[in-house]
Amino acid sequence: MSDAARTPDRILLVLVGVVGLLVVVALAVVFTRGGPAPLDEASPAGVVQRYSKAVIDGDSAAAEKYLTDGARSRCLGTYGGVPRPARVVLVSTTERTDSATVRVSIVQSSQGGPFGPSEYEMEDAFMLLKVGSEWKIDQPPYPLTSCTLEPVKR
Repeated sequence: MSDAARTPDRILLVLVGVVGLLVVVALAVVFTRGGPAPLDEASPAGVVQRYSKAVIDGDSAAAEKYLTDGARSRCLGTYGGVPRPARVVLVSTTERTDSATVRVSIVQSSQGGPFGPSEYEMEDAFMLLKVGSEWKIDQPPYPLTSCTLEPVKR
């Protein structure tokens, strides 16, 4: 074979190698991406982030730690029949001296339906109060309400 016949083979081999390398790098980036960075747990948004994660994970006991005594006493448990949110996205935070409002976008998805899976997105707000030196949720949005229905310990 002449050198001219080998050159296209080498170029093809190099191109296949480059494409293969790009695929490996892309897969590594996708699989090593973690979840969202944790926000400061002393901030209203950080409290909402941890509470929302606990609710999505179905851990009512962990979620309840972020509620005020008043919110826990008003809580009627989780809303049955309503799918847990799939995602909660921070929209804005308004912090005042003793209270805060954290607006979020809540995405719920459902697998059923005649046209396959669907998603529903709504915007709502958490109302937080400063209890001592900690932020506590006094009023979560209804799709993110979760508690164990145990009596409030005083």
